[in-house]
Amino acid sequence: MADEKLGHGSNPPQEQPHEPLPKTYNQLLGTNNPTKKSWPELVGVTAEEAEKKIKEEMPEAEIQVVPHDSFVTADFKPHRVRLYVDLSNKVIRIPGIG
Repeated sequence: MADEKLGHGSNPPQEQPHEPLPKTYNQLLGTNNPTKKSWPELVGVTAEEAEKKIKEEMPEAEIQVVPHDSFVTADFKPHRVRLYVDLSNKVIRIPGIG
């Protein structure tokens, strides 16, 4: 009780930030991070078309065309996009960063 009279029992008022907190991780990092992480609209197009579209949106992307039944490493690379294709070279899975 004596502590409350001396001001020890309460927290000082907090200064409110002028800008709202970011809602997403990308918003926090800014434009250094790609905003798009996958391309669902590319399922069904050829690997060449998909690569062209991804490079338009993410020029630094390292594109890997992978047959659908191939084994791949599980490591994560922020600039790699794998295109899983069928026998007719059409994308069969949603391409994504990793």
